[in-house]
Amino acid sequence: MGLLQQPAARASKVDGRRLRSIKTRRRIIDAYLSLAHEKSPLIPTAVEIARQANCSVRSIFERFSDIHGLQVAAVDQVLSEITPPPPPREGDDRLTRIRAQVETRSRSCERWLPLWRSLMANQGESVELRQRAVALRERIVARLASMYEVELSTVSPADRKRLLIVLEALTDTESWARMKEFFGLSFEDACQTWTQAIDRLLPPTPSRA
Repeated sequence: MGLLQQPAARASKVDGRRLRSIKTRRRIIDAYLSLAHEKSPLIPTAVEIARQANCSVRSIFERFSDIHGLQVAAVDQVLSEITPPPPPREGDDRLTRIRAQVETRSRSCERWLPLWRSLMANQGESVELRQRAVALRERIVARLASMYEVELSTVSPADRKRLLIVLEALTDTESWARMKEFFGLSFEDACQTWTQAIDRLLPPTPSRA
């Protein structure tokens, strides 16, 4: 092998190891998320995660400082995958905007309920997890403010803040779970319940000039 080829070969070998490490890291996170859905709100053990990810326990702790570090990485991955509702388009009527927001929020609750419960149950042991929980709520409030800007613009700042607090609580993940688990609503009925409640809570939509 020539002198010019040796650095390229070493670089290729390093890149290959890095790629395998990245794939293993993703596999570990996916294994944690899968087990978190099954065991929620209990935290999967390192042995269970390693078995699910088809790797060694050592591989987990080579990539994460501890299980809480893995939890934080998993929550960050989930946050990156949550699809925001489409921004309201000029001309969209009130009901169209409400249904779009409810559809997106309900599917997110449906998919991530077990992980959210695990996060809520274990956030007291991790400052980073508490920060993620706060960041998620702030993101939801910001989206509500964007979707219903037209209606919220008609009330005072204090009333606007109170309305956003109520809307966030109404569309909380556990609110969705209560409708489905305790009251036995179907997905469609739960969406309709949220849609009607939001419509009644929002101030009247100002007429267009």
